[in-house]
Amino acid sequence: MKKSVMLFVFLLLLSFQMTAQEKWAVEVRPQVNFPNQQPDVIDLETGFGFETMLSYNFMQHLGVYAGWGWNNFGVDDENEIGDLEVDETGYSFGLKYIHPIRNSMSYLVGVGGIYKHFEVEDSSGDITADSGHELGFEIMGGLVFDLGNNFDLRPQVIYRSLSATADFGQIEADMDLQYISFGLGFAMKF
Repeated sequence: MKKSVMLFVFLLLLSFQMTAQEKWAVEVRPQVNFPNQQPDVIDLETGFGFETMLSYNFMQHLGVYAGWGWNNFGVDDENEIGDLEVDETGYSFGLKYIHPIRNSMSYLVGVGGIYKHFEVEDSSGDITADSGHELGFEIMGGLVFDLGNNFDLRPQVIYRSLSATADFGQIEADMDLQYISFGLGFAMKF
């Protein structure tokens, strides 16, 4: 009985703390990607992509996020395997901590998981290999600039790691990719 009363009081206090803040945010983030560990079969060039995120702050500075992203990498011509591109698409989720530094500037750190897959496409856009979705992880850091009227600018650096096996018909290849993204997010809080 005492435990249930203590739990009720804790949840009540937590709900009072949560009502005094903007809990939700939607973010759109274009980004540039730099591979630092390549798949075994091909060498990837610098890529680009974008992500959309929805986040919810369950405490004053701490929240959860979930979203979807698409990243595209060109394949280096030295491979002599044709004009190919590698797309990485899928979902991100995790925890994000945002804390003020000054009046209109905060720092951001986050850690989470990714559930994504690789598709290798030829020059006509046909998919020549698909890895299927696999779990990976991401670590992020950045700044948050308050633009007023519930809008933020969020430059971020994100490290991602994903390992999957792609099926090229007769050949299966390991697609271990680690890369660093530099993104510029634009968020609306509500």
